[in-house]
Amino acid sequence: MNTKKAKEGLIYLYCITDKVPKLKEIENLVDKPYFIYHQSLYAIVNKVKESEFDEENLKRNLADLEWIKAKASIHEKAIEGIMKDACVIPFKFATIFNTEDNLKAMLSQHLKEFKALLIKLEDKEEWGVKIYCNSEKLKENLIQEDEQLLNIDKEINSSAPGKAYLLKKKKEELLNIAANKKLNEYGQVSFDRLKEKPTGVRINKLLPKEVTERNDEMILNSAFLINKDKVGDFLNIVEDIRAKYTDKGLFFDCTGPWPPYNFCNPKKGKIHNG
Repeated sequence: MNTKKAKEGLIYLYCITDKVPKLKEIENLVDKPYFIYHQSLYAIVNKVKESEFDEENLKRNLADLEWIKAKASIHEKAIEGIMKDACVIPFKFATIFNTEDNLKAMLSQHLKEFKALLIKLEDKEEWGVKIYCNSEKLKENLIQEDEQLLNIDKEINSSAPGKAYLLKKKKEELLNIAANKKLNEYGQVSFDRLKEKPTGVRINKLLPKEVTERNDEMILNSAFLINKDKVGDFLNIVEDIRAKYTDKGLFFDCTGPWPPYNFCNPKKGKIHNG
């Protein structure tokens, strides 16, 4: 067995599967991809340069957003390519091994866990749904629908300036309360509908506008693990709730299928010394 560091470079792990992967799917993305077979598992890998991916250089490169963007895109597309024909456990960007023996040792250590995960993920897809809210549009709708707000508007129009000013302040306060209440209601109803078909559900941290690059506020960041034969039903539900709430100020961003990161626990990107 080869216990020396590979002369060609470090070993970069993309994902593992339990069937022979079709590497032609990713040959246009990854330089000379190959697989390492060990105890009925296939690890999809390639060799990468130490000048980019050894511990010191990787730390430097991770501070370069353009470098991360380019490399992470290749990483994700490569996993998605293998996913077309196989159930996979995806690994985090920049999971690096110094030797094949070291990678095999990791596979042996987590063999039961990986096999159980592959059974769990078989014939399923991960889909993501993010819901955003345009608060101004939401409030505009509430002003037209909420009886208490409509009554205050009438009172404002018939009041003296001093009283009208106080009523406007009260209206603003009531509008904010009503908007929060409706937002919670819409979000909960939407989530309850979305989780009808999936076998797994994950609620992730809400992302700020600086990350989403949207003016609207994110109110739900969720992932769903769905049987492939139920994906059509799930997408129909998304369209139903989109039609119901779009005019009320909600925007639904449904994407997939994705590598099932949210439903497995791959090792974080790091160098595994052999």
